[in-house]
Amino acid sequence: MEKIDELLDDLHRLQAQVEEEVEGLLEQKRKQFHYTLHQGKVSFASEVRKLHKAQRINVLAYLMRARPAHLLTAPIIYSVILPIALMDIMVSLYQSVCFRAYGIPLVRRSDYIIIDRHKLSYLNAIEKFNCVYCGYGNGVIEYAREITARTEQYWCPIKHARRSRSAHELINNFVDYGDAETYHRELEKIREGIRHIE
Repeated sequence: MEKIDELLDDLHRLQAQVEEEVEGLLEQKRKQFHYTLHQGKVSFASEVRKLHKAQRINVLAYLMRARPAHLLTAPIIYSVILPIALMDIMVSLYQSVCFRAYGIPLVRRSDYIIIDRHKLSYLNAIEKFNCVYCGYGNGVIEYAREITARTEQYWCPIKHARRSRSAHELINNFVDYGDAETYHRELEKIREGIRHIE
């Protein structure tokens, strides 16, 4: 167990380094593509906006080039917005009520749902709509996952017998599968840990 704790510490240090590198890379990309980011708002230089608008493909040409399979499956793709929006509403309501009752910090929705690609001038109306859809859908799923992960740490902090392909990071705080003694001894401590999450 000590070796795993050391590896997890190393992993957290590496994750912090990766975040630092990614932020540096994003800053380079901002300079390369001539935009700034201030309080979550993107601003392109005016000459870049003009260049982007010149590169936009109009909607009719875009639809004419579309594969028939894309056009035929679009209604199915867009129909998923209803369950995604319902999930967004329900997990927001759930955490608003339950997390307050349990003393768990609320998950900030704006940290997960990022919708900004529709502001790119080189995208036409359909592409912008698709980008809003994808940003919203993936953001809601990430947001719901964090809410569910915090709930799991509070109510059922037990690792599975096998790891899932992409386990959330809170799983590292959980008790080993089959370790009844530690579960009963540590449950309140683990619950207290989720109350102090950043």
